[in-house]
Amino acid sequence: MMKKLLILAMSLILTLMFTACSETAKEPSAPEQQASETKSETTQKSKKDTKILVAYFSHAGENYQVGYIEKGNTHIVADMIAEATGADEFEIKTVKPYPKTYKECTDIAKQELADNSRPELDGKVDDMSKYDTIFLGYPIWWSDMPMAVYTFLESYDFKDKTIIPFCTSAGDYMTGKEINIPQIAEGSSIKDGIGIVGKRCQDDPEGVKKDVNEWIKSLGF
Repeated sequence: MMKKLLILAMSLILTLMFTACSETAKEPSAPEQQASETKSETTQKSKKDTKILVAYFSHAGENYQVGYIEKGNTHIVADMIAEATGADEFEIKTVKPYPKTYKECTDIAKQELADNSRPELDGKVDDMSKYDTIFLGYPIWWSDMPMAVYTFLESYDFKDKTIIPFCTSAGDYMTGKEINIPQIAEGSSIKDGIGIVGKRCQDDPEGVKKDVNEWIKSLGF
């Protein structure tokens, strides 16, 4: 009888020891959870710390389809992007301003394109190194970016930066030449841009804002 009781007691002790070991084996899940939470916090901090710049070239005065305007179409879109993303803004300006009249401006733009010129810019971005993402805006002049935008892209170090183009023109499209931006701004990468009908910026700003916000959301911002 004593022998049976002894065997029963030993069995009970072994069962308790096995249970304790099993519970101890589950405890390392806490550090794993902490590591996961730390990784999540790092990702969130990374997104929060990302600095965005909206750099744009725009032309006020007499514009195609809309007549004389006080604020350029591209400028309007740039403000919308900055508002949606919390980005800083920088207007690309030339030392010698373009004429306000439509024909004179387009004639000069055409000659600059033919000469592949690089107009001198007025002003610089204070610290380009702090920006990770640059939204780059411009009107389409003669199926290309204005030459002033080329000057801008050749004036800074864009290595490891993401450039996202947006433009205004007579149609809701881009020219396709924006794919060459990484070749001009060496070391940069490019994301899908958006083309906006310039006239809509004046006649239907709320509709444009909706399209811009949806585009920004599709980019992950």
